[in-house]
Parts: sequence; C-alpha cells; structure tokens
Amino acid sequence: MAKDTSISAKKKEQIQAIEATDDQLTTRSCLSLFAIYLRSIQLFPIIERLFGKLRKSNKGLPISELFVQILSFFMDGTSRHLTGFDQLQKEESYLDVVGSERLASSHAIKRFFGAFSFCRVYLFRRLLQDLFIWRLKLTKPRVIILGIDTTVFDNDDAPKRHGVQPTYKKVKGFQPLQMNWGRYVVDAVFRGGKKHSNHGDTVDTMIWRVVEKIRKKYQKDVPIIVRMDAGFYDDDLFATCEWLQIGYLCGGKQYANVLDLATDATDWKAFKKNTDDRKNWMYTDFLCKQRTWKKERRTIFSTLSEDDGQYILEGLCRDMVIITNLGKGEPIDAQLRAIGEEQWLETETLLAQYHDRGTDELTNRALKTFGHEQLPFKRFTANAAWYYMMLLGNNLFESFKEDVTEAVIPVSVYADTFRRQFIKTAGKMVRHAGKLTMKVPRAAFERLQLDELFVRCQNSSPLLC
Repeated sequence: MAKDTSISAKKKEQIQAIEATDDQLTTRSCLSLFAIYLRSIQLFPIIERLFGKLRKSNKGLPISELFVQILSFFMDGTSRHLTGFDQLQKEESYLDVVGSERLASSHAIKRFFGAFSFCRVYLFRRLLQDLFIWRLKLTKPRVIILGIDTTVFDNDDAPKRHGVQPTYKKVKGFQPLQMNWGRYVVDAVFRGGKKHSNHGDTVDTMIWRVVEKIRKKYQKDVPIIVRMDAGFYDDDLFATCEWLQIGYLCGGKQYANVLDLATDATDWKAFKKNTDDRKNWMYTDFLCKQRTWKKERRTIFSTLSEDDGQYILEGLCRDMVIITNLGKGEPIDAQLRAIGEEQWLETETLLAQYHDRGTDELTNRALKTFGHEQLPFKRFTANAAWYYMMLLGNNLFESFKEDVTEAVIPVSVYADTFRRQFIKTAGKMVRHAGKLTMKVPRAAFERLQLDELFVRCQNSSPLLC
C-alpha cells in the first residue's frame, strides 16, 4: 500500500469572539509626546498671562489645561466636531495621554470660546509673533522672507453665521489675511469673506508691527523681504515698505503703459530657474510709474517662451510683472551687501524668488490639512478664537517636527501623513508601583525611537523666550 505523503495543513487560529477589556488602551499613544512638548517649552506661563482672566471660577479647568486639550484635539485630527470632546471623555486612557486631571466637555469648550471678546482675540496675534521670534532666534536666518496672502475658509453650508460672506472663490465663508515665514504663520487678521486682499490699512499695519518686533526682539539690521501677489499692488503699501527700509517683491498689473514699455524694450534676456527646469523665460527690466504714483519703481516683465520643450503661443496667459525696490540703491541693498547676499539685487534671483512664492500657498494648504475650513460657532469672535487656536496649533506642530521628530519623520510631511506614521500608534497604559508607563509595540518603539524622543521632549526642547 502506497504511503500517504500529503501534508496536513495546520489550521490558522481564527477569532471566535470579541470582548471588552478594562485595560487602558489607546490608538493615539504618541500624542502624549506632543502634550509633554507643549509643557516643556514653557508656553503656558505666557498663555496664563494673556488669557488667564477668562477663567471665571476655580471650579473650572485652568486655562493652560484647556489649551493643552484643544491643541491636542487639533493635533489628533480624529474629529472636527465639538462633540468629539464628549467622546474623548469616555476614553479613560486619553486622560493619561494628554496628562490632565480632568477632561473638558463640549459644553465647557463652547463656554470657553464664547467668553472671547475682540480685545482678547487680538492677544492671539501677539502670541503668534512671540512664537515667530522664538523660531527666528533658534534658526538665525540671514535674510527673512515673509509672504502675505489671503486664504478662503469655505463655510458655504452655514450662511447665517456672523461674518460669512461671498468670497472671490464663489463660496460663502471667511477670508483672513495671513503673513507667513516658511511653514509658520507669523500674523493673521480674521476677516469676513468679502474683504479683498489690501482692504483698508490692515496690511500696512501688519507689516509695520511685525518689522518693528523683528528689529526689537531679534536683530536690528537683518534684511527683510516681503513677497505679495498682485492683490497688494498699491503705491501706499510700497511707500510703507520703503520707509521701513525693507524689500518687497509684488506682482504687478499689465496696464497699457507697462505693456508699451515691455514692447519697446530691446534688452531681453533668457532665464531658467535651474538646469533641470524645462521652462524657458524671457525677461526685461525697466522703470515704470503709474499715474497716481509719486515715483518710478523697478519693474521686471517676464514672459514664458517655452514650456517642457513646447513653444508657447501668443495670447496665452504667460506674462508676469513684478514690482520691487531691490537693486535701486535703497537701504535694503546696503543691508544685503553687508552680509554678502548681493545676488538678491540681480534680476534672475528676483525672478526665481518670486516664482517660489507658490510655496507660500503650501502654508495655507498645510493649515487646512492640520485643521479644517468649516468653523463651528455662530458668533464671529468665537470663530476668530477657534481660527487663531488652529494657527497656534499648526505652528506648534511645525516646531514639534523640527525639535523632536525630525530624525524619524521628514519635517516637510503634512499633518495627515504625520498622524498616520506617528500619532496613531497603539499603546497601553500600565500602572505599577505608583508609576504610569505607556507600552507600545516593539516594532513601532524601534522605528520611531520613542525612548530618545521621550527624553528630547522632556529635557532638550528649546524654551520659548
């Protein structure tokens, strides 16, 4: 009789039941490092000084604890609704994750934001600027490049909210004005949707105050350059920048006199951003003055002649106008020469830098990825406070990536990727001998180097001045 050589397949164990456990488990264990980081950089003494009076009774949570929970709520990103705070209250492990003694309910959060007045909301701008100076002192940039732009928060489904108005994007919402430095939002003005880019004297005042703070708190003679699009094409704004002795790169408008000067120009030159760029530009440089202007200003007119090997037909949207005061013998030129940055005065450098203005738009995208566009309250001041809290959280998220997690996760990742790779790590809270320990899977522990990050959060984080 032949021998049976068939191998009996070993049956894989299948789940036969699902049961509840009283173990303190969490799906967001690494959020605890962010909460530790917030406490270690000495942010909350500043918050208590600015916003401490919002606490009306000792029975309520301290303002600093509310800030920890709200900023952690943004960082978590699981829910975009205020009722998410009620759901978090039911998770015993979340209390230990954020390191609080008691969690706030959605009603407590509503009362907190409802207590903000216009004067108190304004203090968020001071806090954002202090964070900006903190990062400047850490990175010590030779030239400070600031971007100014507006961004639309689409609240089209809530037209009855105070301040929700039609925007240029054909939706109803808010249109705050923002100044950014790289990935950080330096200053912002929360506004209704119908406010255009250069509405009133808002931009003038914003530039003046930020430049004054940089000169006073960071460095007196550091070169500052502001990049703006054509929505800020204004003689008074240019005059303010010149009076402050800072540089500007602003998108221009193709008025008839500008086009005539460009047509008559004979000194056209070719430009490529880098050797790998397959876009070829032609540019010319001349002085131009509009009818209401008090002086002529340097104007760079460029046109896209070839894109990816294909010639661009006339009549297509290919022309660009840039207005600048760089290279005109003003004090900003001397500041740049003093630190060996003379290339800023060359036309090709200015073209390349203005083309990089698209990176300023990425800051708006990153902000909306970190938070959300739809604001939850009916009152304008409450929504403004929520918006500034979101800006604060986004800036702290960016600083957390630089100061803590840069070794394991690239600084350039957006919030969604960071949450998947870092925040949403499973863990278990274990209490033993009066000590609380968080345990995570070994693979995640080694991949994220959590032991080193934990020490860095506690001891090595740069303090907020």
